[in-house]
Amino acid sequence: MLEGKKILIGVTGSIAAYKIPMLVRLLKKQGADVQLIMTPSAKDFVTPLTLSTLSNKPVLSNAFDTHTGAWNSHVELGMWADLFLVAPATANTLSKMCTGQADNYLMTVYLSARCPVFFAPAMDLDMYRHSSTQQNITQLQQRGHHLIAPTSGELASGLCGEGRMEEPEQILEIIMAHFANQHRFRGTNVLVTAGPTHEPIDPVRFIGNHSSGRMGIEIARAFARQGAKVKLVLGPSDIRVDEAAIEVIPVTTAAEMYDAAMAFFPQMDITVMSAAVADYTPALPAEVKIKKNTEEFDLQLIKTRDILKEMGQQKQKHQFLVGFALETNNELQNASEKLHTKNLDLIVLNSLANQGAGFKHQTNQITILSKNGEQFDFGLKPKKEVAGDLLDAIFKQRNKE
Repeated sequence: MLEGKKILIGVTGSIAAYKIPMLVRLLKKQGADVQLIMTPSAKDFVTPLTLSTLSNKPVLSNAFDTHTGAWNSHVELGMWADLFLVAPATANTLSKMCTGQADNYLMTVYLSARCPVFFAPAMDLDMYRHSSTQQNITQLQQRGHHLIAPTSGELASGLCGEGRMEEPEQILEIIMAHFANQHRFRGTNVLVTAGPTHEPIDPVRFIGNHSSGRMGIEIARAFARQGAKVKLVLGPSDIRVDEAAIEVIPVTTAAEMYDAAMAFFPQMDITVMSAAVADYTPALPAEVKIKKNTEEFDLQLIKTRDILKEMGQQKQKHQFLVGFALETNNELQNASEKLHTKNLDLIVLNSLANQGAGFKHQTNQITILSKNGEQFDFGLKPKKEVAGDLLDAIFKQRNKE
């Protein structure tokens, strides 16, 4: 499963470092090429000789090897790896990763890494629960890193609770699943819509909403990471998208989004409509700026075309269609009705009643409903993880058909 995969492991100064030799053995048995980096304090818990013997590679701790005279380039090593795992990740190292404090060789390699980064925290209960540690973990997740959450159990201090680094067998499963997922949408054509639309009132004013486009962008990125060819029809957004596997089609109005989405839809295998498209648009936008000359101002609005409904009507048997529903009341009922009336395969429900969910948040909380009557509830998570949950659901539902 991991044949030829290049795994870089950064070991920091925690008692949990005693688990790393077993992890290295498991990775090597799966065919992985493993390179280890140790911080100076990590050597107090496990010896470089042990890890070097198991990995069949010298363990690196410094840019310059005083014994051989060799220069260990942090840039080349950061480019070499297919996956970088920091385990155990102490509170100190998590803080350095957040701030970019490059005061040891591990941190210089981390700052040079271009591959996915996983981190497995290990520390005492109160350190893990401390607000600064939790903020650092959240920030790293928002940066796109993958948390391997610690488990609860007996800690080195004698306390019992969260803070135990995950066991090597489970870490191996997570790494294997990551590489397996990289290819599960290979050759699949995917259309994602994201962001708001701006409906012009005059040359300087518009009707819009608070969508940033972040949720849809994370969905597009997740598909691209898993091998899909992605077209992203994106409304006005400040978020930059520069992944090579994503073709961005910028639009402004609901009419432009309709034209772009409907033009691509017939060629798509999967379509995810996460954009917050305006339901109404001004009937007659003014050609010049409207002056404030009257006490009252009437604005006539007309309905925009329902992109999702028309897609549902045109959908072919092989196509998979996902919609979003942002609700403020009767959430499940409204989302279920939308799912069936628009002929969707899945619908993703957001509720503005959930704190930290919806527009302009880094996090989201969703419920997924399927056309088969299934309901999947998820807790509040960073939007990158939410995108991962959605892709899991899409993959499983498509394979049922």
